[in-house]
Order: sequence, then structure tokens, then C-alpha cells
Amino acid sequence: MKISIDRNIIFKSLNHVQSIVDKKNTIPILSNILLEASNSNLTLTATDMDLSIKTNISCSVVEEGSITVPAHTLYDIVRKIPDGNEIEFISNDGKKFSIRSGKSKFSLSCLPKDDFPSIAIDSLQYEFSINGRDLLSIIDKTKFAISNEETRYFLNGIYFHKNTEKNDSFLTLVSTDGHRLAKMDLIPEKNIDDLPGVIVPKKTIQELTKLLAEFDQEVVINVDPNKIIFFINNSILISKVIDGNFPDYTKVIPSNNLNVLKVNRELFCEAVDRVSTITNERSRAIKFRLFNNLVNITASNSENGSASEDIQAEYNGKEIEIGFNSKYILEMISQLEDEYVILKFNDENSPMIANESSNANLIYVLMPMRV
Repeated sequence: MKISIDRNIIFKSLNHVQSIVDKKNTIPILSNILLEASNSNLTLTATDMDLSIKTNISCSVVEEGSITVPAHTLYDIVRKIPDGNEIEFISNDGKKFSIRSGKSKFSLSCLPKDDFPSIAIDSLQYEFSINGRDLLSIIDKTKFAISNEETRYFLNGIYFHKNTEKNDSFLTLVSTDGHRLAKMDLIPEKNIDDLPGVIVPKKTIQELTKLLAEFDQEVVINVDPNKIIFFINNSILISKVIDGNFPDYTKVIPSNNLNVLKVNRELFCEAVDRVSTITNERSRAIKFRLFNNLVNITASNSENGSASEDIQAEYNGKEIEIGFNSKYILEMISQLEDEYVILKFNDENSPMIANESSNANLIYVLMPMRV
């Protein structure tokens, strides 16, 4: 194999591909990227056996061939080569891989292509398309609530499924860690009645977000109960889905939160952030006291002292005293974009709902805590 390629082009692709590779992998071939050169194209493939990526880029192919090379080493070398430089990749015997650019020369040990796992790109049970910008938006609005608890592995991702309300079929994304829940609906252009519900793992969501950040055209999605494939520009992301049942999240979304608080988002976040300075690192507990057109935010800590701040707001419901984790409040409210946010309460023991007027398809739920 012998190719010549612009440093910026290969670096951009390597940035996506190498992040799939697990740095702690004990299987040598899974630490490598598969490079395949033919017909003026270079195909890069990486996998951790649960998540795989293939991406194609144009290059000058002098001699066709294929080889696998250490992913992170190759990435670091290319990253340190100056912008705009031309890079040569050369492999003659399949055992050594040479990199040349300007006066720099590198030689890497490599493994043969035959050792690399075969990555199947199947035609799955169901296919639909969605605008990349829309998909990125609903992922960004929900991914913060993904659980990190390994014991409840079925919460370690975002639940993609069809949801029907008022005769409309939505693509609905839901995530929860048991303390908070994020749900957002999107009406796709194509009917999705046969879409199976799948839980897409957190790592897949992270890599998908990176790819979508640079792409605002149609994304084709293939899905079945075991796998999901995203076709994004010149890249294909293939992922296993989490084998488990996502809980019935509708049971934790309150329907009787009639005490409505409307408050300036920026002022509210700043006040919560200030008051939470005094809180214990573990619990981060703060307390809201809701009065007529006023919110009192307090925190106390036996070691650090106490803090209190009042905020003017629109509120004429009953007086409520309720505690929350300040970190969860800030992460949730920062996802909203309106100047004013709407917080809905029932009583001091019930979950709070947060949303905004401009986005009826977005809802957040936060469980209270004892303070």
C-alpha cells in the first residue's frame, strides 16, 4: 500500500475513528485501525466489538493495499504534523507501516488485515431518515440524564422509540438515571409505525454527537431489536443496542402539577449556583420556598455555614417547601433556551416538571430530595 493524503483530511477522520478504540483493550487487533486503499479512496475502520465505525476519504492511491495500525499512535503522529502538510502512508510487507511528511519519518509495527474482525453492514428490519440537525438537537436535549450506574445497565443509554399522541407519531428519545428524566419528541417526515424501541448506549451517543456536529443533511438510520446503524455523510456508525427493557417512564411524569412557577432562566441559574457554593459535595442539597411571586433559595452545611437568596418570579400557587440536588437543577435548566422557564409543582414530595413555552415537545422531570 502506498498513498498520499492531506494532513487535515486524514486528521479529521482519525479523530472520529480512533475514539472508538478502547485504550484499555487487551486484544491487540482491537487497538488497531484497519486502513484499506483502493480506487482513490482510503477506508478507515475501527471497532470495540460493540461499536464500529467505517469512514471513506479521498486520497491519491499509488499502490492499493490494506493494513492495520495502532490507532492512538497513528492519531498522535498525524495530530503533531503541521496543518496543510502532505502525508505518505507506505506498507510493503504487511509488517511495517511507514509515515512520511516533510522531514519526518515514522515506522510502526502493524498487524495483518486478516486478523481484524469483519464488520457487517446489514440491511436491517427498519429504515427511516431524519435531518442531522434535528437528530443532534433531540440528543443534546436528553443525553445529560443518561445513567452511569452499571447495575441498572438498561438506563445506560437513550431510549429511541415511537410514541403516539393525539393521532401523531413521534420519534421520542428518553433518558433517565432514576433521579431525573429527559424526554423529547420529534415528528419525522416519514411514518415510523413499525419502528422497534431500542436503547442506544452512551458511548454510541457520544460518537454520534461528534459526527452530527459537522453534518446537517439527511441521516439514514437502520434499526432492528439488536443493532442500529447510522449512515452519516461518508461515515457509517454501527452499534449494538442494550439488551434490556427500558422502564415505563410515563408513570413518573406527573399529570397533576398545578402550581406553576415562571422565572427568568439566567437569573434563576445564577442564584442556584451562588447558593449551592455552600453545599456538601456529596448531596449538593438546596431548598426552594415558593411564595406569591417569590422564590427563596437556601442551603445549609454544618461545616461551611448557610446561604439564602430571593428571586422575583411569577407564582400564585400554594406555598411549597421542596429540596433538590443543585447540580441536577443546573444541568437540567441549562438545556432550556427560552428567557423564562416554567417549573411545575404538586407538593413537597412529588417530582417537579420543567419545560419552556417555545418547545412543547420537551419535558424534564426531577425528583425531590429530603433537605
